[in-house]
Amino acid sequence: MIRQRLAPLVLALCAIGFAALPARAAPSAAAVTAAERAEVIDTIATDLVGNYVFPDLAEKMAAAIRDQQHLGRYNELTDGNAFAALLTEQLREVSHDKHVQIRFVASLDPAERPRDTKQREQAYAFARSANFGFEKFERLDQNIAYLELRGFIDPTGAENTVAAAMGMVANADALIIDLRRNGGGSPAMVALLSSYLFDDERVHLSDLYWRSGNRTEQFWTNPKVAGQRFGSKKPVYILTSKETFSAAEEFAYNLKYLKRAVIVGDTTGGGANPGGRFTFGKNFGGFIPTGRAINPVTQTNWEGAGVQPDVAVPADRALITAQWLATKALSASISDPLRKEETRKSVAALQTQLDGMKKP
Repeated sequence: MIRQRLAPLVLALCAIGFAALPARAAPSAAAVTAAERAEVIDTIATDLVGNYVFPDLAEKMAAAIRDQQHLGRYNELTDGNAFAALLTEQLREVSHDKHVQIRFVASLDPAERPRDTKQREQAYAFARSANFGFEKFERLDQNIAYLELRGFIDPTGAENTVAAAMGMVANADALIIDLRRNGGGSPAMVALLSSYLFDDERVHLSDLYWRSGNRTEQFWTNPKVAGQRFGSKKPVYILTSKETFSAAEEFAYNLKYLKRAVIVGDTTGGGANPGGRFTFGKNFGGFIPTGRAINPVTQTNWEGAGVQPDVAVPADRALITAQWLATKALSASISDPLRKEETRKSVAALQTQLDGMKKP
């Protein structure tokens, strides 16, 4: 049996996922045979035991699906999607790890597998089409910048885009970063974007421990960045929701405990274990966490618990709440009487809007 492990990803199933690979059409009914189910279970169990970040938990997950196999719980499952969904559910029941995922995918012959260069080209094309995750910029009242980020896409080739986006916010008096629809991505992009929110001193952001090689990888801000920084003095607010996950949680968690940002919104999804994609037989793939995040301040992470907001509000109120907080903070620091009166009126108007949102 020949198995191939695909290139490792970090802190999320990247948006290119399996769809970026040139694949044959999946069987119309996603049909799987008993032999295929047995191969998938055997391969998943082996890969978990050999790679999952917590070896003891890996043994328990492997034993759990083997026990279900011996009890015949999979015998009636002939649909690949249903089989993959059940395996994911059972593995998460044991591990409580939301990064663990099994998927039914189209078959790939070895001759059809793209070379590394082609994979990189496809990934870069996707990244460009997504503007490297930078979804929206807006200048709000009272010189508050709003930036929506939909993903932390690998920053390779993104330097000019990041510099342009951060240049747009650099002259603002406060910054709101919206991660409510951000499912994660690359810790390298987390570090790069964070660098614009500090000055030119190096700041230790986070560590990633990898089971392979028993090694720890450190992430720091970069003392040199392209373009203009927002800097370390002006207020930053980060919007979160239950869908905020993985690398987006890392960004919020790092800045929360470095006391660089105020987190506004819902508690996040709770996924702190990075890893990579694996193939399990001909028609199945998935994500196995092979590492864990370690925050240098807390010496732990947000796995299972999520990032707790500093100001807890429903996600749909997070933007107005952050805007109200930012305007109120600016009003307190303004000495010019005319602008102070402007901000006072803005605070009152935002408060009225919030009160209206709270009504049934």
